[in-house]
Amino acid sequence: MGIRYESLDEAVRTCMLQELEHDLSNSRLYLSPRLTEAGVKFWPEILREAFGNHDDTWIAAILRSKRLLRTQEQRRKPRGGFTIVKVPHTAADTLAEGEFNRFYARGLCTRVLAIGGTHVEVYRGKDVRNPRPESQAMIGRRLPAQKLLEDLRNSQGVEPALGLPPGPNSGLTVRQLKE
Repeated sequence: MGIRYESLDEAVRTCMLQELEHDLSNSRLYLSPRLTEAGVKFWPEILREAFGNHDDTWIAAILRSKRLLRTQEQRRKPRGGFTIVKVPHTAADTLAEGEFNRFYARGLCTRVLAIGGTHVEVYRGKDVRNPRPESQAMIGRRLPAQKLLEDLRNSQGVEPALGLPPGPNSGLTVRQLKE
């Protein structure tokens, strides 16, 4: 089960699609090294379809059904060199949730700013078994929409400076403030 996106509506979806086009036109779309060659080719279209009509659960299902993720990857050994390991069975969910959530947060921030808002609120959109203390501490925080938008635009594939999302599988996302 994916993340519950409380503020996901047609206006936010439109903003998500605009953010995707922003990344594509600037050659900044994150392409996971776990994507196969076909996965890399179809990734932008999968995101377009998901942002317009679906969610992260749909993306994960497509990644699995079309076999768009590698089954093995190289991992660095602690004492040097590399080894080949199996890609975790949760990789499709992790990638789908992570990227849909990032674009959802970007789309929501864009929408909030367009209607004169200034902040978004962090909440847990997916229950997790062992929530990290740093994730728990973020729940209820209000983040400046402009700063979060800029942070997420500039941090593809790396940890955002504002700490949202705070790593994979945190279950945290943002919602529009009820003002």
